[in-house]
Amino acid sequence: MKISYVYILKCNDNSYYTGVTSNIEQRFERHQNGFYKSCYTYLRRPIILVFYASFTDINIAIDTEKQIKKWSRAKKEALINDEYEALPNLAKKKF
Repeated sequence: MKISYVYILKCNDNSYYTGVTSNIEQRFERHQNGFYKSCYTYLRRPIILVFYASFTDINIAIDTEKQIKKWSRAKKEALINDEYEALPNLAKKKF
């Protein structure tokens, strides 16, 4: 069974990048070294791995990555900081 990972990187401009991979060590190293010249992180190095989660189903990992990419900064930071109880409230729209 192959493991997939959803990860969040914090860039040097304090923005977040979310991705999915089957080899988190290699992918992080490639982001850090600028292997992907067209990648969001290329001009925002150095980067820090601030969150990752493992999945046994690549489809669930991809769906999770897409979901996290749509989240607000506050919601991503709650996930990064293990503040899971705050996630539902951060999903609610403020009117």
